[in-house]
Amino acid sequence: MNRHTEIFVTFAVILVELCLVSSVSIAQSYPVKTVRVIVPFPVNSGADVVFRTYTPKLAEVTGQPFVIENRAGAAGNIGAEVVARALPDGYTLLVAPASLASSQAMIKNLPFDLSRDFEPMAFLASLPFMLVVHPGLQANSVKELIALARTRPGEINYGSSGTGGASHLSGELFKSMAGINVTHVPYKGGIAAMPDLIGGRISMMITGIADVLPHVRAGQLRALGVASVKRSQVAPDLPTIAESGLAGYEAGSWFALLAPSNTPRTIISQIHGVVTKLGQITDVRDALRNQGAEPQAYTPDQLAVFIRNEISKWGALVAATGIRAE
Repeated sequence: MNRHTEIFVTFAVILVELCLVSSVSIAQSYPVKTVRVIVPFPVNSGADVVFRTYTPKLAEVTGQPFVIENRAGAAGNIGAEVVARALPDGYTLLVAPASLASSQAMIKNLPFDLSRDFEPMAFLASLPFMLVVHPGLQANSVKELIALARTRPGEINYGSSGTGGASHLSGELFKSMAGINVTHVPYKGGIAAMPDLIGGRISMMITGIADVLPHVRAGQLRALGVASVKRSQVAPDLPTIAESGLAGYEAGSWFALLAPSNTPRTIISQIHGVVTKLGQITDVRDALRNQGAEPQAYTPDQLAVFIRNEISKWGALVAATGIRAE
């Protein structure tokens, strides 16, 4: 490619992205004031970092700030309840994590119903998990890991971010689908498990790509597969778990933007359009991928179906295993 061609291509890319931003426009009747967005986890959590990727451009496009309010506690359920009880006027929104779907089955007497009390607006990002093992484990593929576990029932252990968390459920799903017996070792967060995994005190873990990829690249851990339907843009040479030994396996985290039930459809459609187009812009998309995340262009109706399927999927696993959140 010569210099003139490079300049033309660069200009074309910039022009397309400017068109994307300029085409994101919404009716002047909304929003006319600050939009409060409840993130039900602490500052610098995955949900917080993902949504902060969008906030500057949301403010730029709409002319109003989208202010994050961190309301942590009870695996996201405290913040979710705040939004479930808010006025359905589009000015109080929720960054919903995947854990809310499994909580429907794990926690009794929740003060809200994820399907009934919220309107899906936009899918913010999916964060597929990665299956990693300590390099000393004699398994170089998913098939070899399953075969090894079958010869050593109960001897191989796996770490998680805590009982009832996404990595625990992902491990139990792997265990169930593979028909193996591996022992769960919970930690207080995924990062807390890393020293024991690297040190060989636990043998395997299924957790967020961003948490483990630096250790894989450093040779401290061995990656066997990603838990998404498609290969990850972050590690494109690594096969999925489904294609490398456990057909149909899929697990990970995700974040979606929800509004209280009965929020006007015009507001739902407007914010959906903005978020979806912003996710196509290079700097937003690249910032998400640097966190191991991928934007998804679901319509609100598709997102509703996705959430219902997540509730059903993890509800069935919880019913079969008796897992309860701590």
